Amino acid sequence: MLYTIAVILVVLWLLGLVSSYTMGGFIHLLLVIAIVVVLLRVIQSRRG
Repeated sequence: MLYTIAVILVVLWLLGLVSSYTMGGFIHLLLVIAIVVVLLRVIQSRRG
């Protein structure tokens, strides 16, 4: 679930970057959140 949300956020960020449409720091904040979620998932999967 969280991984899917993270992927969607990254795709939206890339689309915003390609189309030169950015909403200030908000889209970059979403990117940072997506990266953090993916890193947490990777760390948790390695533990288990």
